Amino acid sequence: MTNHPLPRLDENPDLRQRLLAFCRLKPGQVWHDPNGKHRVGCLDATEKTGLGSLVQPDRIQLAIQDPPYNLVAFSTRAVDEYVQWSRKWVEATLSVMGDNAALYVWLGADQNEGFQPLPDFMMMMRGFSSLKSRSLITMRNQRGYGTQKNWMAIRQELLYYIKGEPAFTVQYTDIPKILQGYYKSVGGVRTENLERGKSDCIRPGNVWVDIQQVFYRLDENVNGCYGQKPLKAIQRIISASSAEGHTVLDSFAHSGTTLLACEMLGRRCITLDIDPVFCEIAIRRLENYRRTRRLGWQNSNPFAFELGQDAADAAPLLEGVS
Repeated sequence: MTNHPLPRLDENPDLRQRLLAFCRLKPGQVWHDPNGKHRVGCLDATEKTGLGSLVQPDRIQLAIQDPPYNLVAFSTRAVDEYVQWSRKWVEATLSVMGDNAALYVWLGADQNEGFQPLPDFMMMMRGFSSLKSRSLITMRNQRGYGTQKNWMAIRQELLYYIKGEPAFTVQYTDIPKILQGYYKSVGGVRTENLERGKSDCIRPGNVWVDIQQVFYRLDENVNGCYGQKPLKAIQRIISASSAEGHTVLDSFAHSGTTLLACEMLGRRCITLDIDPVFCEIAIRRLENYRRTRRLGWQNSNPFAFELGQDAADAAPLLEGVS
């Protein structure tokens, strides 16, 4: 297979315009999974009515939101405007969540801009009485950016909130337990640390150091997508805060990672994106996985067939659209 990566689509408006011709969804349209499992909508995350129609008759047990928060967003939107926009999509999300549900939000903290938008977003979230904060998780990127005059920036922040009392299933990493000598009395029996656990591996805390950042050499890479989250991170969230058969919401589909993770873990995914190109990428990623069991396009791209690069990546363009 010839290597034809896509450049960042947010920085290439001409290419994005060309790809629109190959997208099966137009604004307001919905793709219904032919297998009857998932739905993808080309919708605005802040619009309650559209989101409500997309979700019905389901009720969301878990929402994983990864809103745009990089420098591209800030070039056109001040922090206060960003927070007001965020309030709208959070309100829309809450309107479709069940009484006992979890909400995770990926958000940035730009150390060159007063660590925004994280602090102002967190203050805004305190105004939602139905939500209870549970954890502030940091995922360590294996790569980062930095300077000789500052600490290298290698972290991504993940906020965890709950509505009601949703269940939580303890997860384990692939990191073996190595700490010995920590004794504790359990049921009157004094046991050592390695004896007490249910696994030979450690549990993930609120600092995740065991997950590889997505880059071009990984099979799950979807080039052209500039904010792709690792599949393993999304799978960890889904496994901890939902059960098989539950419905998961992602209002910023982007590379389709939540959709793919739900497919792999037996959940129903309802996802949307305001951009038809990212809706199409998410759908094609699911279709490509079902056909080939590949997680992404390490050596190609989702539009390789239409761009005359690789006939193996062709996808039906109309099936399931309403």
